Amino acid sequence: MKRYLLIVVLCLFGFTYGASLAQSETIRFKSVDGLEMAADLYFNHPKSAPFIVLFHQANWSRGEYSEIAPKLNSMGYNCMAVDLRSGNSVNDVSNITKQNALKAMKETQYVDAIPDMLAAVDYARKNYAQGKLIIWGSSYSASLALKLCGDHKDKIDAVLAFSPGEYFTSQGKARDYITSSAINVTQPAFISSARDEKNNWWGIYVAIPSGKKTYFLPQSVGNHGSKALWSKYADADSYWKAVNDFLTSI
Repeated sequence: MKRYLLIVVLCLFGFTYGASLAQSETIRFKSVDGLEMAADLYFNHPKSAPFIVLFHQANWSRGEYSEIAPKLNSMGYNCMAVDLRSGNSVNDVSNITKQNALKAMKETQYVDAIPDMLAAVDYARKNYAQGKLIIWGSSYSASLALKLCGDHKDKIDAVLAFSPGEYFTSQGKARDYITSSAINVTQPAFISSARDEKNNWWGIYVAIPSGKKTYFLPQSVGNHGSKALWSKYADADSYWKAVNDFLTSI
């Protein structure tokens, strides 16, 4: 019995320790308009494993996923956390794509990140993803992930959106800029947010026709964007359970 318990403890320790040491490699590739982009690649499984492309929230970088991506790795998913040209830095990780965009004197509003997101999807599919390709967005990129999912159904197999909304009227877009694409999302879709943000995305969620859509709201206050999954928040486990339930269902 003692030997059995020791094995269990060692296995659990190995899982946690392995997740904490998941290795990433910073890679470069071109956006649709030729801008050089950067991403952290967490590639520890065969190409047949599901692949998740991770997009950050406003004023941040791929560093949003420095804790999240290794955990997804340990769950069996290859990942790529992407710097978009609309962003800055977080967790001591600077946004290289934003820096390159400024040097090239390119626009860096939310909507200007769409070519970067599309390029990341195409790059992942060409080089790493032979199985399902899933996209995951946070705040403004959650909205754009839903838009891409509806506009490019042949490229994307599922989508997770953390705190999406119709955030783009100030950038000259229609009030239903995201909803008008969400009506074409037939792939599995997951939406989550802080508890008081539901009104920001409920209309988008209702418009999605997918038979495999689901949403999660915490019993607690919760957090905006993908940072809801950071371990420093007491309710992170509830978000992780919802994410795991969704991913294992698709």
